[in-house]
Amino acid sequence: MLTLQCEKMIKITGIGWITEKRYGRIIQQSARDYSDLKSLASDFVGQALFAYPVKNFGRFDKISKMVCTAAALTFNDAGIRYFKSEKKETGIIGTGMAGCFQSNLAYFKDYVDNGRSLGRGNLFIYTLPSTPLAEVAIHFGCRGPLLYIKSGQSRMRSLIEYAGDMISRNEASSMLAISADEHRVICILLETDDQVHQKKGFRVEEQSLTAMIASLEKGIL
Repeated sequence: MLTLQCEKMIKITGIGWITEKRYGRIIQQSARDYSDLKSLASDFVGQALFAYPVKNFGRFDKISKMVCTAAALTFNDAGIRYFKSEKKETGIIGTGMAGCFQSNLAYFKDYVDNGRSLGRGNLFIYTLPSTPLAEVAIHFGCRGPLLYIKSGQSRMRSLIEYAGDMISRNEASSMLAISADEHRVICILLETDDQVHQKKGFRVEEQSLTAMIASLEKGIL
């Protein structure tokens, strides 16, 4: 577990990540290669990383698929099981360097090629940068606050600080902090100490947090 100093003692209890060819969990120290996102979703159901199939997963844009799989890895890394009928007071905060630029291009190209009547209206959903976060909230039953912020350098550290502040202000009992781009997604779960004091994991002092985040964001996983 990674300890973050706030008004409440807040710990990072799960970290999941995915790139275009590889995915892994930090607390459990596991990593695997994969071939494509469609088959990975089926594998996740078989491994119980997805408790049940993600609705309309095949229609998601690439980044939404990666965000959902990273969230599944993160909850699993933290030892948290979820159920279809269960809701949790977990909030979600996310950011990304390019926002939804690629999805905007895909929607525009489809509109130009096919027009309003023949174009794929489903593509419009993913022109909002918060859509991948919303898909996570729907599937995993997260009903805490959800927001997308624009951030520059050191964005993962900023996300962790924002998420920790929200927990300290009792806006959510736990938070998912998600840094998402087309080629890599990192998802981190923050919980309070009274929720997780018996969980297995590892601790890193505040001064080590910067180095750990830098390694994650550079893809040294």
